[in-house]
Amino acid sequence: MCFPEEKEIKMACYYYVPFQGHCSFRNPTLSFSLNFNFINTTHHLASSFKPFLRELEQHVFRVDVLKAAVKNTSVKLLDAFVDSAFQFVDYPLNPSQTNAAPVDEIKEAAVITNIHGDIPSEFPQGIYIRNGPNPLFGGLKSTKSVFGESGPIWVEGEGMLHALYFSKDINGNWTVVYNNRHVETDTFKLEKLRNKPSFLPAIQGDPLAVFTSFLLNLVRFGKPLKNISNTNVFEHSGKLYSIAENNLPQEIDVLTLEALGDWDVNGAWNRSFTAHPKRVPGTGELVTMGIAATKPFVEVGVISADGKELVHKLDLKLDRCPLCHEVGVTKRYIVFMDCPLAVDVNRIIHGGKLIKYESEGNARIGIMPCYGDAGSIHWFKVKPNCTFHIFNCFEDGDEVVVWGCRTLASAIPGPDPGSKEFAWFPTKSKPAPGKPFEDAISEDQLLFHRPYEWRLNVRTGDVKERNVIGANNFPMEFPIINGAFTGLKNKYGYTQVCHCDSISSTGMGRFGGLAKLFFEEQNTEEGSIKVEYHMFERNTYCSGAAFVRKEGGAEEDDGWIITFVHHEDTNICQAYIIDTKNFLNEPVAKITLPCRVPDGFHGAFMPNQLLNKI
Repeated sequence: MCFPEEKEIKMACYYYVPFQGHCSFRNPTLSFSLNFNFINTTHHLASSFKPFLRELEQHVFRVDVLKAAVKNTSVKLLDAFVDSAFQFVDYPLNPSQTNAAPVDEIKEAAVITNIHGDIPSEFPQGIYIRNGPNPLFGGLKSTKSVFGESGPIWVEGEGMLHALYFSKDINGNWTVVYNNRHVETDTFKLEKLRNKPSFLPAIQGDPLAVFTSFLLNLVRFGKPLKNISNTNVFEHSGKLYSIAENNLPQEIDVLTLEALGDWDVNGAWNRSFTAHPKRVPGTGELVTMGIAATKPFVEVGVISADGKELVHKLDLKLDRCPLCHEVGVTKRYIVFMDCPLAVDVNRIIHGGKLIKYESEGNARIGIMPCYGDAGSIHWFKVKPNCTFHIFNCFEDGDEVVVWGCRTLASAIPGPDPGSKEFAWFPTKSKPAPGKPFEDAISEDQLLFHRPYEWRLNVRTGDVKERNVIGANNFPMEFPIINGAFTGLKNKYGYTQVCHCDSISSTGMGRFGGLAKLFFEEQNTEEGSIKVEYHMFERNTYCSGAAFVRKEGGAEEDDGWIITFVHHEDTNICQAYIIDTKNFLNEPVAKITLPCRVPDGFHGAFMPNQLLNKI
């Protein structure tokens, strides 16, 4: 097989990044069409020209038919080549990952009758919805071929939405309804129509296999990766969206969970879209960003409060493509986390990894005015780290404070298919022989995320940074806050708590409890803040935790955490509602679901008045 030159590959990659699939690649088209009627458009010409025009029109028809036939033949030949040269195999799962397998759509919403405890009367009516991977055809697939092996990374798989609808009658009686549905993106529909795996995994594996898979996907489908839309859900201007940062958001019908198509802000945003856009306090505008494998590597956008207009767009003028997962906002600023986890097409072309974390690489945080340009960004150099998720950002005098869940290594891209226990962990992150993970507490052993604070002085350029919890606490990820305080100073944060034993056996994050952080209350341990833990029963793990504000609540922590949990011993799934004012108590309600909800990513609760549709 002949491969294009490096320059040609980069041009083909212009709209591509592993977390951006909205590709403008198009096959060349001829400048004339079957729809062009020569005779009707030239009726004023002399009749002597008509035979010539009819002959020309027939020629055009024959050319277009020939072009279509050649295209169809090429597609069939490429499909035949892929079918013969590539073997799809099931991506291996650890036996303890019992909740990683996909589930079927239930097709019809189910009323839930098994509720232990009571849903509080002040709990708002609305929808709790969580996104997560639910791969087609029984699970993730890797491939074997003459070019080597290639596989997906563990965060892939077609998105599925799992929703709980909460409604109350005039007598205060609650009705809870469950539904689920795949996010039917364009690539989902394509593979569903073909009824077989079609996209070749093109993220990790043998470089030649990844490279070849990338090119074959691009030629066959116009994009190198599937639009998975499996990471998060968010609301803007009364509309619900599903998102993964490899493409544009999918607008979702709240009642049916049907995907209604791409949201490109009326054509103004034509690149990937962060899984964690942020609403600016005061204005209601939405800040997003999109990354790409070629310049411009990162662009930031500000979308109007009504969602109809892109009011500002900024190229950060970076010289590389950092894999930044979340953007932050304050009243006046946008916050960008530039960590040393990067996507580099040159690496894969020259036999290296497409995505790589450089443990000794530079890390910095950018602070920019909401409507600034690249020259207005104030860059602060910080200690090397990998921070995917942010609690919050806010202004405190001359300082911009950033709270996030920080680690010194990256779980992405993660293990290669079939890798042995710990084989993919950075050496420093392995526990000492005979010691559990909770004993690995020194600074150079913090693989798993812990809450961290950066204080960035925009006047002096000074940086202060620290762990905000002691080393004896559990690792924490997927931070959330009361959304009303986004961009403003807040007192409380919540996380999912990493379960060290299960992580050590699978290498993937699993969460055996929740934590409440008191940012303004110091613990007895010097320099750390107070933390409360709500730990689950043995072999019970959660995903998609979200904060629910209490109707009429006067304080920041007036509300509840709602989360899906899976009991591995019984294979039963429930939704827990936990009072954040009484965080150590048992859940106020446990809602047993009619089917299993696989492990997933982010969730959100949206009250009816926000969505205006239920």
